[in-house]
Order: sequence, then C-alpha cells, then structure tokens
Amino acid sequence: QVQLVESGGGLVQPGGSLRLSCAASRSILGFKRGWYRQAPGKERELVAIFTTGGKTNYADSAKDRFTITTDNFVNRVYLQMNSLKPEDTAVYYCNVEIRGQSYWGQGTQVTVSS
Repeated sequence: QVQLVESGGGLVQPGGSLRLSCAASRSILGFKRGWYRQAPGKERELVAIFTTGGKTNYADSAKDRFTITTDNFVNRVYLQMNSLKPEDTAVYYCNVEIRGQSYWGQGTQVTVSS
C-alpha cells in the first residue's frame, strides 16, 4: 500500500506557473507514477507519468508546457506547469500503480483565471 498527498494547487492567472507536489508514504521508484486531472463534467485524464521503465509520457495538451520530475530520495513526484491556460483548470491527482493496484491521492485544485 501507499498513501499519496498532493499539494501546490491554487489560483493562478493565465500564463502563470504552478508546481504540484505528490508525497508518497513509501518508495515508488520503479512503479508507474504520475499525474492525472479531472475538470468539471469531464472524465479523469492523464497529464504526465513515469512508466515502469522510467520513461515519461505526456498528454498532448501538456507537452512543451508541463514537466514531470521525481525525487526518489524523498519519495516525491512533481509537476511543473508553465504557461497555464483556463482549460487547465481541474483537480489534479497523483497516481501510483503497484502490482496491479492503483492508488490515488485526494487531489489538489488548480484554477486558471484572470
């Protein structure tokens, strides 16, 4: 099992930046891990992940604007979000898959508005 706690969300103007952080209660090195988001009235969607092989996958909407990184020493996964747009408004969730079991954090709200 693993517990995940996200932080770093908030209200930001279009064009601004935010850095989300996900703290895991145990090592998540080598597991598929990353970020998803869910906007009102929409399904949850992938934003950026590390695969089990350590490669990164990004949604087309996140490419060139968002960067996922990990600090394995402190069991954290980060999402640096730049050039934010109103359509990035959503609850952002951290996710880890361990031996076929999917674990989610409680989510952090990101609102992009002027």
